[in-house]
Amino acid sequence: MRDPYAVLGVRRNAEPAEIKAAWRTVAKAVHPDHNRDDPNAAQRFAEAGRAYELLKDPKLRNRYDAARREADLRRMEEMKRKTQEPRETIDPETADEMISRIFGAEARSPQPKPAPRPAAEARVEPKPEASPEPAAASEEPKAETRSETEERVSPFSILPRAAAPAAELVSAIVRRIRGAQKPQPDKVPDIFSEVTVTIADIFRREKPTATLPDGQTLKVALPPGTVDGSIVRLKEQGYRLNGMLRGDLVVHVRIAPDEKFRPNGVDLHTTLPINIQDAVLGCETRVETPTGTIAVTVPAWSGSDQTIRLEGQGLPDAEGGRGALVVELRLLLWEKPDEVMTDLMRSRRDGLVL
Repeated sequence: MRDPYAVLGVRRNAEPAEIKAAWRTVAKAVHPDHNRDDPNAAQRFAEAGRAYELLKDPKLRNRYDAARREADLRRMEEMKRKTQEPRETIDPETADEMISRIFGAEARSPQPKPAPRPAAEARVEPKPEASPEPAAASEEPKAETRSETEERVSPFSILPRAAAPAAELVSAIVRRIRGAQKPQPDKVPDIFSEVTVTIADIFRREKPTATLPDGQTLKVALPPGTVDGSIVRLKEQGYRLNGMLRGDLVVHVRIAPDEKFRPNGVDLHTTLPINIQDAVLGCETRVETPTGTIAVTVPAWSGSDQTIRLEGQGLPDAEGGRGALVVELRLLLWEKPDEVMTDLMRSRRDGLVL
């Protein structure tokens, strides 16, 4: 695979938003539907998708950057070593060549030893003492000597070439084992969409409509536990190209702002206004939930920084239950000034006792 940064045409320190924008531009430019006369359009489109899949994932991107830096460092060190320590040029043995030498066809089907030359083909005929048998015998020991030398050489010995690195050797063995398997076709890159739902939609299990980049629409079933920012992946609902696995549709779910409830995962937050009398003495009141109103007890001496957590009154979770409703108390004064409360506060401030 080529350098993913070069494929998308972005810098190595590009931000995720810049990488996403570059992917959309490249995908639109090389899409096979827009390049019907280009036989390599599908291949370039798949290459761009693989580059985006690698760079959009922070873990994969960091791993690729680290591997590239390490490879560049090794290359520089090798060049420096060669310039400082001139040595005889030796043709390095690659991992694939070593595996072929050890497990290749030569090892499985060794060449037969050369047969002795027949007496009729012996060149020395004029002299009666130089019979064909000695001539054939004179050539046989040479063939046996070469064969014995090859048999004494261990298949794992280092011939007059450098050994392949261990990592490349392991990779070559894996490729050798998997060589007989039919390679899996490339997968068409996923497409992305976004839907916005309300809290009421989640409770009613409404199916929002996702709009694809080509203008088509698709109903999306929200699984239990859907919250603000959830990702819903619809298998094989993306683009379809001949000779490639169909891609997925990745839907980003957003919850629309609500006047009464603020989502936080499967929990919901709401505000309950109370006056100073109820805050000091406590009270019984009712609070609204997404499914109706319920009774709630406000403890005595409750301040605006206090919350009341009502379990099982939030959004549905993945286990079949519901999150919590967090009631945030908000202390309010009466609409009109109260003289008794004003005198009480003044006497407390001035140190008077009524």
